[in-house]
Amino acid sequence: MYDEFFSKAQALREAGVPFATATVVRAERPTSGKPGDKAIVTADGTMYGWIGGSCAQPTVIREALAALRSDESRFVRLSPDPASQPPREGLLDVPMTCFSGGTLEIYIEPQQPQPRLIVVGGLPVARALAELARAMSYRTIVVDPAHHGDAPPYADELLTELPALAGRVTPVTFILIATHGQYDELALEQALATPAPYIGLVASRKRAAQVREYLADQGFAPEQLARFKSPAGLDIGARRGDEIALSIMAEIVQCRRGLADLAWQEAVEAPPAATPAEAIDPVCGMSVEIAGARYTYDHGGETFYFCCPACRKSFVRAPDEYLVHK
Repeated sequence: MYDEFFSKAQALREAGVPFATATVVRAERPTSGKPGDKAIVTADGTMYGWIGGSCAQPTVIREALAALRSDESRFVRLSPDPASQPPREGLLDVPMTCFSGGTLEIYIEPQQPQPRLIVVGGLPVARALAELARAMSYRTIVVDPAHHGDAPPYADELLTELPALAGRVTPVTFILIATHGQYDELALEQALATPAPYIGLVASRKRAAQVREYLADQGFAPEQLARFKSPAGLDIGARRGDEIALSIMAEIVQCRRGLADLAWQEAVEAPPAATPAEAIDPVCGMSVEIAGARYTYDHGGETFYFCCPACRKSFVRAPDEYLVHK
């Protein structure tokens, strides 16, 4: 199970997909979760791994998504009666009212994808930008067909073929082209074919206009051409190569943070679904994801959802007893 956990985490990192890890650090019987149990929760609410029974999973998923939104870790304690538990600083108490009882303490940590910078060309500004990006924990990939030998010290990876860059692009990959006019057009043709959120070109305004005209003649639509920025970088009055690199890095950071804010804003502002995503288990009060609910029961023209077979069995035996408190 642990091999599957780490393999899944590595695969998500390589794909640039955000996720959260949840680890049981303490458990009090009776509970099916044990210290060391681990799970991964992706941004769409999918869980991989084991973190305890069906009563714990909806809460863990909800808290994991909250951790991803805030980009902050959280320590959660699930217990039948949180009020009876001694308060601890930094610990979030959440009720878990299933019949199994028990207490779980779970550490949830968001894992944001490592941003990538692809630098095409060997200009001094490209090197300065790559060095700055590495210092900021970006994975740096240099694409330079003219380079021979090992990867330069400022690059995590060296590519010598332009088409190869497409296979390195994730949702948080940023591309800068600085070839001094040698193959700007060819590099942009490759970059514009990817979903990279930022594509910058180091060139004069006159040169950038020539590049746009060439690409338009090649059939690129205006909205495609609008995806690349030239001159690249924020206007900070930069003159030297390292200053230009700083202005470009600042623009990349601005783009990256804007992407994160927009993604969560769209999620919050999305129109509500025709049916609620979750229902309340009438027996234990737990939230149950409707789409993936395994235990349901139709009564009085209404469908009820349960977190486990024990809750369903109790409801079927005496539904009126629980409907009074609905």
